Amino acid sequence: MNTESHTSEPSGLDFLVSIIEGRRPQAPISHTLGFYLVAAESGLVVFEGTPGKHLYNPMGTVHGGYLSTLLDSALGSAVLSRLPAGNAYTTAQLSIHLIRPVTADTGTLKATGAAIHVGRTMATAEAKVVGAEDGKLYAHATTTCAVFPVRRS
Repeated sequence: MNTESHTSEPSGLDFLVSIIEGRRPQAPISHTLGFYLVAAESGLVVFEGTPGKHLYNPMGTVHGGYLSTLLDSALGSAVLSRLPAGNAYTTAQLSIHLIRPVTADTGTLKATGAAIHVGRTMATAEAKVVGAEDGKLYAHATTTCAVFPVRRS
């Protein structure tokens, strides 16, 4: 289904689909941390990444910031997938629960974000990170996002 409006700007879902299809680049942070948007539909997105030792903290596990950024990306993109053309969002609140340590041996992680409520000025979403191979829950999170119209000059 094409959700693109009659304006020159795509809907949030069309924008995300264009990234998956390679018509737009993945976000620069995706390349830095090695996770990528792989699926999107209205209200639901999936990112995948394989953490390595370059993401370790001094204790020899993947830094919590990696999971935080992965979750924030899934949460925000889930909200974006429901926004009409001409609207944007920013994270206003982020709550994360890190359940178990991640190492380079954990393998590929899958972050799934789901929009719960997307209104005119406020949106909420939830996300979880599970091991693609072991199915274990590694982290979960919720967010509140401020929604606003994009003004172009």
